Amino acid sequence: MRVLVHGSELAAATAAAALAWVGHRVVWWPHASADRDALTASGWVNREPQLMARLEEGRAQGHLRVLGPGEAPDGDAAFEVLWLALSPEQREDAGHAVSGLSACLAADAVLVNNSTFPVGETERLAERLGNGRRAVALADLLEEGRAWEAFTRPGRWLLGCDDAAAERRVRELLRAFNRRQEVFQRMPRRAAELTKLAINGMLATRISYMNEIAGLADTLGVDVEHVRRGMGADTRIGYEYLYPGCGFGGPSFSRDLMRLADVQSASGRHSALLDQVLDINEQKKETLFRKLWAHYHGRLEGRTVAIWGAAFKPGTARIDHAPVLTLLRALWAQGVRVRLHDPAAVPALRERLGDHPLLELFEGDPDQALEGADALMLVTEWKAYWNPDWPRLASALAGRLLLDGRNIYDPAHVAGMGLHYRGIGRRADP
Repeated sequence: MRVLVHGSELAAATAAAALAWVGHRVVWWPHASADRDALTASGWVNREPQLMARLEEGRAQGHLRVLGPGEAPDGDAAFEVLWLALSPEQREDAGHAVSGLSACLAADAVLVNNSTFPVGETERLAERLGNGRRAVALADLLEEGRAWEAFTRPGRWLLGCDDAAAERRVRELLRAFNRRQEVFQRMPRRAAELTKLAINGMLATRISYMNEIAGLADTLGVDVEHVRRGMGADTRIGYEYLYPGCGFGGPSFSRDLMRLADVQSASGRHSALLDQVLDINEQKKETLFRKLWAHYHGRLEGRTVAIWGAAFKPGTARIDHAPVLTLLRALWAQGVRVRLHDPAAVPALRERLGDHPLLELFEGDPDQALEGADALMLVTEWKAYWNPDWPRLASALAGRLLLDGRNIYDPAHVAGMGLHYRGIGRRADP
C-alpha cells in the first residue's frame, strides 16, 4: 500500500520503519516541531533498539522516503492510508494537515489516527477528510525501549472502527504483524480512544497504590516485598505493576494521565481518585530525598550524593517528567552536590539543565560517580547497575548509605557489605 505517516513521535517513527520493512511504500512526513534532521540527531531515536537501523534499511531499499525540512507530500501520490501519530499539543495541526492533504489521498483512503487526542477527535478528523473517506482510531500502545518489538510482534491492536471496509483496509495494512494469533480488538472509535486513556489511568493507580503501601510498610517496619508477593499471588490482582518505586515519568504515560483528567473535567465529572494518583506520584519522586534527610537528620549542606540513572525508565534516553528532575531540585535546595551517571540520558540532562555548579555528569563507568560521595541513589534500574562491584562500592561511599529507588537489590546482601540499605518499603542495616 501507499502510506503517508505524519508526525515526529515514537509511534510515527516506528510505524514508518515497520510498514516499509514489510513492503509498503511509505512516505514519512515529520512534524515541523522536529524535522528529519532534528530526528536523525536526536538521542531517543538513536537509542531506541533497532529503530534507526530499520529506518536506514527502508530508505536503502527504496520502500521509505523521509521528507526533509520544507518538503511536503506529493499531490499526485494518491496515498491509500494516512497514518497520524502526533502529540496531544499538535491537535490543531492535525486538523489542518488532514484538510490540506485531500489532494494527496486516494478516493477510498483511510485515516489511521494513532495519536492520543481527546475522545471524539477521530470523528472530527473524519469530517475534515471529506468525500466519504473513513477514519479509524488505533491506540498507541508502544513502550519506549521496546517499540519495534511491540509493533512487529503485538500482543493486540486496539482498533476503534465504525466501518467494515475501513477495518478490512487496516487489517491488510497490518497483516504481516497479525500472523501468530488474532490480535485485533475492535470497538467503536470513541470507546477505543477512552480505553487507551483508561489503561494508563489504571496502571498509574496500581503503581501509586503500591507506593502508598510501601510507605505504610516503612512506618510499620514491614518488608514490602512480602506484601507485594502476597498481593500478586491473588489471581484477582496479579503481579503486573505492583513494584513500588520512586515515581513514574515519561512523555506518554504522564501526558495520558493529564489527558484523562482533562476528559473527566470536560465531561463535568471531576475525578478525586485521579487527582490523588497524580499527587501521590509527585510526592514519591522526593522519596529518596526524604530518606537521605532522615538518615542525616536534616544536615545535608555540603554533602555529595551519587545518582545512578536519570532516564524515566531503562532503554530510553528521555527524561520527560522523570523522577530525577524533582530529586535534583530537592537536593540542590539543600546545597547537596550531585555526581550523576546514566548510559543514555546525559545529553538530555545537559540540554535541560545546562551547566549547574552542583552537578557533574558521567556516561562511562558508573563507578566514576561514586568518588567522594556520601551516599548512592539508584533511580533508574539499568541492567548495568544490578550487580556492582560491592567491595569497591562500599569503600567508595563515605556515608555507607545506599538508597534503592527501584528495590532491585537484596537488603540483607547490601547490609552484609557493611552498608545501610534504604529501599521503597524495605530497609536493612549492617
